[in-house]
Amino acid sequence: MIHEPLDESRPGTTPAARADDVTRASSATPTASTSRAASAERNAVGSDDGPAPESSPAGLPDAATPDAAAPARHGIDDPALTGSIETVDANKHTLAENVMGVVTGVFLASFGLFLLKTSGAVSGGTAGLALLTSYATGWTFGVLFVLVNVPFFALAVWKKGWPFTLRTVLTVVMLSAFSYLHPLMFDIDGINPIYGTLAGNLLVGVGLLILFRHGASLGGINILALVLQERAGLRAGYVQMGFDVVIVLTSLTVVSPWIVLLSALGAVVLNLVLAMNHKAGRYVGHT
Repeated sequence: MIHEPLDESRPGTTPAARADDVTRASSATPTASTSRAASAERNAVGSDDGPAPESSPAGLPDAATPDAAAPARHGIDDPALTGSIETVDANKHTLAENVMGVVTGVFLASFGLFLLKTSGAVSGGTAGLALLTSYATGWTFGVLFVLVNVPFFALAVWKKGWPFTLRTVLTVVMLSAFSYLHPLMFDIDGINPIYGTLAGNLLVGVGLLILFRHGASLGGINILALVLQERAGLRAGYVQMGFDVVIVLTSLTVVSPWIVLLSALGAVVLNLVLAMNHKAGRYVGHT
């Protein structure tokens, strides 16, 4: 190979000149590694506007990142206390509660009537009317109680609907059945008429209160009293008391005035139980 002779007269051809050219070129054009290092340093130190925003987790857009400021979801509140869950009605009686309530109410009322009949006293409502008729005719109370209630079932269908009516028919039949059961279970030769009359009416009142709160009644005047309370705002207990006074006064034709006086006092006890405890809007449970 033939080498040309070095012409040192041209600028930049000497070794020292070429070295100076390389130095100037390297200082004017930064390498890629130098640029990456500078960028990393700026990210680490931060700019005047603050640190660079962090990137979202891998594979997730920014909108999908958790919001730290969002409030945590806690457990569902008790609907019985807050009523905030519309799909759950905590005040509605279950089927088991209704069955137990009706059986308990009928049992208490029937046992109260058993004490009244054993004492020779009368009461108000259709039960008192059936007792009064049984004293006068000798017919059994169970049969008369069903017969006296038949006309009021039509009122129940008209004003209260079929569910209420069917429950009422069931309670009337159950009470009639209990009226035959109690004498078989209790052999009572005698009972103090004051105790029997007052305790009997108290039990009947509590039994009626339970039945009312579970959408049932003992039929008859109870139905009329409930209808008047809902339609006219009259207290069911006071309405029943007015009818009871008439029935008890009518019993003067069958029993002694002393028993009538006791029966009237017992009717007051029964209706005070209803008037003081069965007020519209006080009890939130429903069937």
